[in-house]
Amino acid sequence: MPHHGNEEEHTSTDQSRHNDEPVIRDNRKVDPVTGQARHPEGGHSAPDAGTGSASASQDADGDALAQAEEILNRVEVPAEESVAQGAAPAGSASAEAAELRNDLLRLQAEYVNYRKRVERDRAVAGEMAVIGVLNSLLPVLDDVDAARQHGDLADGPFAAIANKLENALKTYGLTRIDETGVEFDPTIHEALIQQPGEDIEVDTVSQVLRSGYKSGDRVLRAAQVIVAVPA
Repeated sequence: MPHHGNEEEHTSTDQSRHNDEPVIRDNRKVDPVTGQARHPEGGHSAPDAGTGSASASQDADGDALAQAEEILNRVEVPAEESVAQGAAPAGSASAEAAELRNDLLRLQAEYVNYRKRVERDRAVAGEMAVIGVLNSLLPVLDDVDAARQHGDLADGPFAAIANKLENALKTYGLTRIDETGVEFDPTIHEALIQQPGEDIEVDTVSQVLRSGYKSGDRVLRAAQVIVAVPA
């Protein structure tokens, strides 16, 4: 509306009128329109919990790393401890090499002994297997000798079979003990009968009652003989 007079008077009058009007403050913590929480005037919204903790942990890690680097830089490492990992002083390396060499030599010796023992055991096992077979065939050879003495193997197919069997067994080292006129040897002869003999000075085999056999140096069965002794 138009006014007359001094403007300062009108201005002061308007201000005093505004000052006299009551001031209404809304202190509600929740906005009735948006439904969101209100913050105090002049305050700042609280940071998100996750973001704040992450940034705080990053700052803490950075400070810890920086402190660790600073400590390490201030530590002086002795010269003898500054050798690269995996390397060793000359004396230690030579001692370790000597120890490894001794271990290798000992292992090689053990292997050589083991191989010799295995080969020896294998040879003994093979020899025992052959001896077992030969011992089982000795009664058959006794029957062949008895048939030959009675003239049943003078000729014919059975005589050929007996000869082949004896020749085959010879290839396995089987030899017969059936000599007469030799000195009596208790290691290969079994004396069944003793008879006084003429013109002899030592005990002598005069007759073989049953042949003996041996395989190499091993006696499978001693020969049963009649021994002539000095009169």
